[in-house]
Amino acid sequence: MKIIVLGGGGFLGSHVADALSRKGHKVTIFDKKKSKWLKPGQKMCIGDILNPKNLENAIKGADIVFHFAGLANLDQALKEPINTVKANILGTVLVLEFCRKHNIKRFVHASTIYVNSVDGGFYRSSKRAAEDYIEEYNKIHNLNYTILRFGSLYGQRSDDTNGVRIIVKNAIVNGEISYIGSKKTVRNYIHILDAARACVDTLKKKYENKHVIITGKKGIKITIFLKNLSKILNISKKIKFQNKKIVGHYDITPFTYKFKRGQIFKHKSNLDIYDGILQLINEIRNEKNYKNIN
Repeated sequence: MKIIVLGGGGFLGSHVADALSRKGHKVTIFDKKKSKWLKPGQKMCIGDILNPKNLENAIKGADIVFHFAGLANLDQALKEPINTVKANILGTVLVLEFCRKHNIKRFVHASTIYVNSVDGGFYRSSKRAAEDYIEEYNKIHNLNYTILRFGSLYGQRSDDTNGVRIIVKNAIVNGEISYIGSKKTVRNYIHILDAARACVDTLKKKYENKHVIITGKKGIKITIFLKNLSKILNISKKIKFQNKKIVGHYDITPFTYKFKRGQIFKHKSNLDIYDGILQLINEIRNEKNYKNIN
């Protein structure tokens, strides 16, 4: 199939593009600049998802769209709420609209496990809103989708915003292991290659119009992870825990979202609906253009 990977030059997108190529698909990568990891047989398309002309030209003719473009850093999103809305909500809706227009068979969207959390800040809010739009496009326009909710990814091609990379790089450079958060922290880490293969597998029919969680099989306590890392790097210094509350990040589990029911406001008196309708009728009849309507 002809598949376009929006954001295909990034950490996750580039690995998914490679996994798709290995399966024999015709892959086009769409990103703001040429991918450093472009493989033979893959086509490169440079553009911005917020540029409608760029985006439509890229999507037109594809069978499947993988959407990994947007603002993916939780901490950056906390500082840039407006850019987060533009990239993750407006950008997603633009993609959806061109998918609808050009009869894309499946829209595969990168979301996050934070959508079911009270944590995640503006990043979570943007991803939750994007999921709502995707579901409505399915209801209204029959656009098939698969929503992928990712856990803690790590591995080659990650940048300096990746949690595991930050810890490992700091240990290599400074010769010590430190963690900004709490000893209580638990993470379900998943290697990027496993995550990429899982993304490709979700093209199967049984994942159509489903929400799929892609994360590690079991939780790993940060204390155990860091002790093992110190052994691998042969670091004898004591592990430092700063025990700071990392704003927006969960400690043990992200699955803490609870639906908020609105509290019913109890009026001391309610205007009868038909009295209200009579008032509205009189207002309309008294409007200057009422006669023109008739």
